[in-house]
Order: sequence, then C-alpha cells, then structure tokens
Amino acid sequence: MAVTLDQTIAQKQHTLLTRVFASQTFWVVIAVILACLFLSVATDSFATTKNLYNITRNITFVAIVALGMTFVIITGGIDLSVGSVLCLCSMVLAVTMHAGYGIEIGIAAAIATALIIGAFNGILIAYLGFPPFVVTLGMLSIARSLAMVASNNTVVFQFGPDHDKLLALGGGAFVFGIANPVLYMIVLALITGFVLRWTKFGRHIFAIGGNEHAATLTGVPVRQIKVAVYMISALAAGLAGIVQTGWLGAVTTNLGNGMELQVIAATVIGGANLAGGMGTAFGAVVGAALIEVIRNSLGLLGINAFWQGVFIGGAILMAVLFDRLRNFRRNE
Repeated sequence: MAVTLDQTIAQKQHTLLTRVFASQTFWVVIAVILACLFLSVATDSFATTKNLYNITRNITFVAIVALGMTFVIITGGIDLSVGSVLCLCSMVLAVTMHAGYGIEIGIAAAIATALIIGAFNGILIAYLGFPPFVVTLGMLSIARSLAMVASNNTVVFQFGPDHDKLLALGGGAFVFGIANPVLYMIVLALITGFVLRWTKFGRHIFAIGGNEHAATLTGVPVRQIKVAVYMISALAAGLAGIVQTGWLGAVTTNLGNGMELQVIAATVIGGANLAGGMGTAFGAVVGAALIEVIRNSLGLLGINAFWQGVFIGGAILMAVLFDRLRNFRRNE
C-alpha cells in the first residue's frame, strides 16, 4: 500500500516526539524548570537578580569540568582527579603570578600543567592498560599534594602586577552584564557539542564507548584518542581553575575538594552512560544546573545543608534508573 506524504510527515513527527520524550536530558530540563517555578513561589529570594546571578555563575565551574568529563565517560572511562587538577592548576597560576610573572605566563603554566597530567593519565590507561579508576584516584592524591607543595599549604591571594586583570577575567562581566564565567561556559559547550556531533574525532569517541574492540578493528586510533580525551578532561579542569581563581580572588589547597563527585553526577544526570557510548554537552550543562538549583534551594527552604548529598545521590540513582528502563524498553 502506498504511503502518502501526510503519513510520512506524521511518522517523522511521531519519531521526533518519541526521541524527545525518551531523552533523559529533556526530563532533567523539565525538572530544573519545575524546581525554579516552585522556588520562585515558595521563597521570596530565589527569583531575585542577585540570587539568579549567583546560581548561573556557580553552575559554570561544575559545567565546564563536566564538559571535559563527558568526553571521558563517553569512551567508557572515568576521571576522579578533576577536582585536584583544578586545585593544582589554580595554585600554579597563583604562585606564578605571585612571583611577579604576567597573567599570560601564569595561564600558560596552568594549562601546561593540566595537559601534562591529562597525558600522564591517558598514557597509563591507554598504553599500559591501567584501570581508569585506579590511575585517576592516584592522581587525585598526587595533584592535591603537589598543590600543597607549590604553595607550602598557604593561601595565595596576591597575584602580582596583573592582579586586577585576573580578577576581571574571572569576576567581571564584559558583555551585557553577563558574568564572564557564564560566557566561557557557553562558548565551551558550543565547541564541545560541535566536536561530538560533527567531527570525525567525536564519532571515534562514541565508537570507542559503544564497542572498543569493533572500533579497533575498523581502524579507529583507540589509544591516541583515549590519551586525548583525558587531556581534554584535565584541560577543562585547568580552565575552570583559572576562571575560579579570578572569581574568588584567592586560592587555597582545599579548592575543588570533592568536586569530582559533582562533576560525575552532572554528566550522569544529564544523560551520559557510565558504561560508555552516550553523552552530550547540553546534558552536562543541564545536569550541573540541576545540582546547583538543588544546592541553592536547600538554603532558601531552610533545609540543613548536610542533606545536599542525599538529594544529589538520589538524582543520580533516578538518572541510572531512567537509563535502565530506557534500555529495557529498547531491548523489548
């Protein structure tokens, strides 16, 4: 029987709607919107300009690191060292500038530190076969310790001749009053989305996460790409550290402590699959937004901040449950 044009269009629309409603990211967006609407009604302080400004700015640091983590998780890996790498890169930047060097030298030193750490992690994992969990867990301790050594475990709050430039970089608002960290997050999210969706490198990442053995047989340079994704993850942590240093105006050795859990939570809540083969830039940002809204709402509703881990952990379990149900329906 011939299929009419109207039937074809209706079928495509049905398929599109099915994909949208089956998307975990879609439901996380709905959850963020509903939470914001509820908090706007339940409290007088949530919808204020100052609070919304703080929320959007706070989202950025987790979101930027989560964008890098997305590359790793899509390949089926994990990076537990991002919080410590952020701290070390921030400290390298601060100590370098405190010694009298310009902001350009400080940023270059921080980025170089991140890339070296990422390459070290990637080589151990891709070429020597070390488990990602073990390698990055070890680097979590090493990087934090190096940050303490670099600063002698002291707070660095003076950044030399370019002190004001660094504060403007992280704490300013150069375009339409939008906080600079938010602009950086948007640019990095667009770049990440483009790379994952439209480039050969992105297709290879998904191929490795889907079936690493098959990817190897089809000629995908698996080892090189694994090294690259861990370098990207460390670089994202380093960039977030640079921006956060400018925002805070000081660096301590507990900066980024426990951040790896929030970052992994953001990527998983946003739709990434810890088994590999699935993840998006938009999902990482949305996941970070939900975590920050939860954190912000606890204080506004007068709930003890110690409950934060319960809510975030519950969100992770719900995300995994959603993924399991989706796979179960797909297998049927």
